[in-house]
Amino acid sequence: MGTEGVRRTPSRRGVLRGAAAGAVGAGVVAAGGTAGSAWAASGEGAASGDARVQVAVLLYDGFTALDAVGPYEVLCRVPDVRVTMVGRDGKGPVRTDTGELSLVAERAMRDVHRADVLLIPGGGDRGVIAMMGDTEVHEWIRRIHRRSVWTTSVCTGSLILGAAGLLRGLPATTYWASRPFLKDAGATYTPGRFVEAGKIITAAGVSAGIDMGLHLASRLSDEKVARAMQLAVEYDPEPPYDTGSPEKADAATQELALKLIADAAT
Repeated sequence: MGTEGVRRTPSRRGVLRGAAAGAVGAGVVAAGGTAGSAWAASGEGAASGDARVQVAVLLYDGFTALDAVGPYEVLCRVPDVRVTMVGRDGKGPVRTDTGELSLVAERAMRDVHRADVLLIPGGGDRGVIAMMGDTEVHEWIRRIHRRSVWTTSVCTGSLILGAAGLLRGLPATTYWASRPFLKDAGATYTPGRFVEAGKIITAAGVSAGIDMGLHLASRLSDEKVARAMQLAVEYDPEPPYDTGSPEKADAATQELALKLIADAAT
C-alpha cells in the first residue's frame, strides 16, 4: 500500500511489465506484452497497431468537470499515453453536475472492453447516487478492472468503485463530506491527497485529481516527465485562503461550501 507522497521512478515499460506480472498489485491480469497494447490487441486502438497506454475516463450525467479534466490535462500530454472520454450512455455530450457544461464522450461504454487505466470521476448527489445503483456500470467497471494496470477514482468516484465491490478491505479516500460512506463499501478512510492500494488509487476531492494525475504520470512514464508536466500545467498552488480541507475550515464554512454545491446542482 502507498499513500500521498509515494514516488518511484521506473521506466514506463518496466512499470507496465511488472504490473502485468503481478508486482504492482494483486489481481492484475497480463494484457499481452505491455499494458499499452491492450486496446490494440482487442481491436480497440485509436488506429490499427496503436500501442499507447489507454486511459478511459467514464463520463455520466452529473459528473464533476474538474474530476475528469484535472487528470486529463496532466495525462493527455504524457508520451505514449492516450486519454479517451467514455460515455455511460453513448458517444456525444455528457452534462456535468451543474448542467451548465458538457464534455464530449468519444466512445460509448458498451464499446470499450479494455483499458490500461480506468478513471471514475465523482459528481453531484444526483449523478453519484445513480451510478452507485447502476449495476450495468458496476459490471463494466469490474470487467475493465480485471485487466487494468491501474483503476482510479477522483472525489466521490470512490463511492462508485465501492458500490462495484472493488474497495472491500482497502484503504481509500474521497470527498471530505463523503468520508463516512466509505465504510459502507467496506473500505477504511485514509487521509491523503491520494491513496494507493495495490492497483487501485483513490484521490480526495476534485482538485486532488491533479495530484493523482501527476503520480500516474510518473508511473506511466517517469518522474522526470511528471515533474515537467507539473510545470507544463503550472500547478504551483498558493490559494488565497487556507480553508482547503475540513480540518482547516470552521463549521460555518463547511456548511456554506456544501450549500453552494447543492444550490448549483441541477
